[in-house]
Amino acid sequence: MSHIPAYATQAANQPLAPFSVNRGAPGAHDVAIDILFCGICHSDLHQARNEWGNTVYPCVPGHEIVGKVTAVGSGAGKFKVGDTVAVGCMVGSCGHCEACAAGEENYCENGFVGTYNGTLPDGSRTFGGYSTAIVVNEDFVLRVPHKDHLAAVAPLVCAGITTYSPLRHWGAGPGKKVGIVGLGGLGHMGIKLAHAMGAHTVLFTHSPRKADDGKRLGADEVVVSSDPAQMAQHAGSFDFILDTVSAPHDLNAYLVLLKRDSTMCLVGAPPASTPHPPLRVPNLYGKRRALAGSLIGGIRETQEMLDFCAAHGIVSDIETIAMQDINAAYERMLKGDVKYRFVIDMQTLKDAAKAA
Repeated sequence: MSHIPAYATQAANQPLAPFSVNRGAPGAHDVAIDILFCGICHSDLHQARNEWGNTVYPCVPGHEIVGKVTAVGSGAGKFKVGDTVAVGCMVGSCGHCEACAAGEENYCENGFVGTYNGTLPDGSRTFGGYSTAIVVNEDFVLRVPHKDHLAAVAPLVCAGITTYSPLRHWGAGPGKKVGIVGLGGLGHMGIKLAHAMGAHTVLFTHSPRKADDGKRLGADEVVVSSDPAQMAQHAGSFDFILDTVSAPHDLNAYLVLLKRDSTMCLVGAPPASTPHPPLRVPNLYGKRRALAGSLIGGIRETQEMLDFCAAHGIVSDIETIAMQDINAAYERMLKGDVKYRFVIDMQTLKDAAKAA
């Protein structure tokens, strides 16, 4: 490999535009991947616009990658040319801390290496999946068991694992009442997964018009969260609530719906400049409730999630776009105008590069 087509932003106030990324040849334990599809995560927008205050430019976003293996390093034995694979949010970690040893590289005590806007051991920066190819250490490459709908598989390695991991950790399953707050890219996956795990699944949404879609996705009940009477009917009844909303909102309204010794987990990440309203602590200690967070999942658990989704016929609900429409897609995403995940067809970038 050498210089390949990509899209990057050069500053927080600039749109994404054509760019060239230098991808080296695979090292001994690397896998080279021809990218077929790349999902668009809200984190991409946060990073592109430096809303978390840590972006290094130029920035090539994209961490929901599905593609085909085109080459493997001399010491790589997990994949072969032609395999369908995926790459999620990480492309490296220290490999020796307690978290890495436990297979939870996402909690690496020395910081995992992000698929983009990350720093590799040699000091170079990582560029993500808004590009036609990528080279990744084989330990951070995932096998895709799905035989089709590959574009709709791409968001699973971020939106899928972000919701799967806490649902598994806090025991969503038969006999459990699980709430999913929000019906967006994360929330729609949370509903599908909680339903497939056998939990009684309840969607919380501000919009009554989303009720039918929530039930189509697998919700047993839909609660309009802006209706105090509907919320009050569920007081103290949930075993677990997964909050997927990234916009600031009142967490107290949901904490009081938990049973004793139950947990509410946050996976949505609001901009640093607009945090959630203050927490009323009595809502926690009154029934020994817990408020927690969860960050994607380790490689082992992400592979488990992909296998689970394939076994249950689960993929994301997506809208496929051309690479050239990325800036318009960002604006639509801010308006909630997508059901429920944008995915870039990377053939559109390859074709544009050929025509240039």
